[in-house]
Order: sequence, then C-alpha cells, then structure tokens
Amino acid sequence: MALQLLNNSFRKLPQYPTKVIQFGEGGFLRAFIDWQIQQMNKVGLFEGGVAIVQPIERGMTELLDDQNGLYTVLLEGKLGGKKVQSHEVIEDINETIRPYENYQAYLDLAQNDDLEFIFSNTTEAGIAFDENDKLDDRPQNSYPGKLTALLYERFKLGKKGFKIIPCELINHNGDALKKIVCQYAELWQLGQDFVDWINQENNFYSTLVDRIVPGYPRDRASELEQEFGYKDNLIVKAEPFLIFVIEGNRALEQLLPLKKAGLNVVVTDDMQPYRNRKVSLLNGPHTTMSPIARLAGLKTVGQVMADSDFYKFINDEMYHEIIPTIALPQDELSAYAEGVKERFENPYVNHELSSIALNSISKFKARLLPTFKRYVTNRQQLPERISLALAAYLYVYAGRADFMPQDTPEVMAEFAQLIKTDDYIAAALADKNLWGEDLTQYKGLEDLIKEDLNVIKTTGTRKAVRLINERGN
Repeated sequence: MALQLLNNSFRKLPQYPTKVIQFGEGGFLRAFIDWQIQQMNKVGLFEGGVAIVQPIERGMTELLDDQNGLYTVLLEGKLGGKKVQSHEVIEDINETIRPYENYQAYLDLAQNDDLEFIFSNTTEAGIAFDENDKLDDRPQNSYPGKLTALLYERFKLGKKGFKIIPCELINHNGDALKKIVCQYAELWQLGQDFVDWINQENNFYSTLVDRIVPGYPRDRASELEQEFGYKDNLIVKAEPFLIFVIEGNRALEQLLPLKKAGLNVVVTDDMQPYRNRKVSLLNGPHTTMSPIARLAGLKTVGQVMADSDFYKFINDEMYHEIIPTIALPQDELSAYAEGVKERFENPYVNHELSSIALNSISKFKARLLPTFKRYVTNRQQLPERISLALAAYLYVYAGRADFMPQDTPEVMAEFAQLIKTDDYIAAALADKNLWGEDLTQYKGLEDLIKEDLNVIKTTGTRKAVRLINERGN
C-alpha cells in the first residue's frame, strides 16, 4: 500500500500567526531555525509561524507547498554521551513565497503587523552588494537588495522594523548585511528618513551557528518513510548538537525565548570568543586531519577518530595547541572539545575527508593560521601538529599525493608557479597571496616544515603523527 504524502492531517500544534520571515528553505535553516522555533511553540513560549521566501529562482518551496509546509527533522548521533535517534514533524511554516513568480506577494509581507524577525541563510556568498540591483527590479538579484526593497516598503507604510538575524557563515554577518542595506539606500536615493528608520527601528544581529546538517538521507529515505508511516520528500537529517550565539542586546532573550525553551543559545555582547572556539576547535581539527589522514589512507572523520594514532594526535592538538589560545574559561573549552570529539565520532554522519579538503588553502588561513599565530605569540614556539598539517598541504599541492587537491583556479595557478622555483618550500611559505603574510618570518618554521616533509616522503604521515604523539608536547 502506497504511503500518504505528509499533509495537514499530521499536524498536532495550532497554526500560529506569522512572526518570522525566513530567506532560504534549505536543509540547514529547516533543521536549525525552524526546528528551534517549533521547540518554543511546543511549550507555548513563542506562538509564531514562518513565511519562507525563496531567495533564488529555483528552490524547494513547491515541495514544501505539496506537503502543506510540513517536513521531518531526523536527529541522529550522540549528545552528552547518550545515543539520540528521533524524528519530529516540523509544523511552523505557514506559507512560502517565490519572488521570481509573484513579487507583489513578497512586498505584501511588509503589511503584516505580526512580523518581528527576519532570518536568512543564503550561503556565504549571499551577503554581497550587486551594483546592478535596482529598486524597481522584480525581484532584485542579491539577498540584501531584496531585503532593502522589503524594508523600504515597510518604512513607507509607517510600520515597526524588524529584528534581523542572518545565519550566513561569515564573521560579523549582521554588521555586513546592515552595511550593504545602507549602500542600497544610498544607491537608490531612498532618503535620510529611511536610513534613520533603518538605524533606529531595526536591529541587525551578528551570529554564530553550529549544527552539522547532512540533509536529505537519500540512501535510507524509503526505509525511514516506512518507519514514519508517511511519505516525505523533504526529510532533513541533523546531529542532535546545536549552538546558536547571537551578538546583541540581552533583551532579545525575552523576545525570542530560545534559551528559556531549553535550547543551547547564547546572547552576548561579544561573540568573537565563541567564534574562535568553534572555528578553532571544530573546523581547525577538520582542516588538520584532512591532508594528514588522507595521506595515511583514511577516508572519513569517523575513521580518524577510530584510529588510535590519529585520535591521540587530534585530541592533543585540541588540548595542547588550540584551547590555550582561546579567551574563554578552560572548563568550558574542555567541555566543548569533548562534545566536538563526540560529534566527530557520530556513526550516522559519514563525513568524507575529501569534502573537507575542498579549497584547503583558504580554510587553513581562516581556521588554523590564527591559532598558529596566537600559539607562537603565547608560547614562543611552533605548534607541531598545525605545522605538520601545513607540511602535508604543501606536499599535496606539489602534486606528490595519489589524489589531487581541489581549490580555486587562482590557488592552483599559484602553486603551479611555486613548484617551478628553486626552493619550493621557502617560496610557498613566503607567498602572501596564499596566507596574507610571509610565513617565513616565524623562526624555525621553514626548517620544521622541511623536516616534516622529509618524514612524509620517506615513511609517511602516520610515522610523523606517531613521532609527535611520542613527544606529547
């Protein structure tokens, strides 16, 4: 017997007034923001629904419409040492809007007095200024252009502003978004009164979001639907862990009572230590393990954590090289590190090292180089594990591995020239185009990289890892 498509007959909660506009219908926002809104709604703390705006011409909002805005979030993994496997139908999406089909319906959102919040995740490239956008475009090309047009419509109606909370993974995302909105206000000559309204009636919050969301479980979808008892074309799989750090006025905690609902949410005056923690302790080890473990024949993060040599190496990197450089309480950092290791070991997330390796040079620069520099400043010595990762990357980008690096054309062209130099290592370390600075300025780094490369070439990365593990510094 064919399963019934998920529809309103599966609803358990009331349909609340629309309080949220959400730019983006992808798996991350649905498993992160919409899931959290539902947790508030279930305990009567928010009682609000979501209007999803599809920010690009092609998307998944029609699939949402087919299912009356419903979909399933599947949580799998460990949390606090306990195994979690659960699923929940998310019910807070009230409507979807496709500006490329019906721009007026998009502008009409400005009339809704219940609306208070705007969330977005339009990818890191989404918060960008497009000088070709015009106010009378239907719609504008960029997300900030679309947002400015909606805000201007709201302003003309004399209504209150919004709490605007972007989730794109760029630093100071709220500040960046506000700056671009003000650029459009100037470009489109919308007047000082509108700019004053932007500044006085709207709040732009910078955020840090953290939850691994693998997305639609294609390999198990049919099996899961049989378990659920309905067909769902929009199942989104996520890990149980999440943290949501919002920089701004603590009054937001009352308006958006996520923390009161028991969620791992921090509203703070300064999110940078939390960003450093996440980028350094989660993304940093990912970037470290990718070249070293791949050169040793490992394929996934899970395999790294199941390997005694590499587990110790990554654990020691966290505790000896990363945690001492972050300005947060040590017990809090240790707890976070243990949680990260638990997430790395999640048997339900098959995280390929090859996917982490995409655009590795920019990732090393953003995720490991700041830690490297803080460590050198604090300890007056080089971090051995991060340095080994750098050596492994230089080995891979020299074309010496049995797999090819995947990076931007500009980076690949840069290495093609570096390989031709008389001293490839010295030239690569000194290349400001790659690192933003000359890394040969760090005393002893060039010699250490050459020593590491000699071990990698002669006996392999596992031997290099074991040597560092034995020293235990």
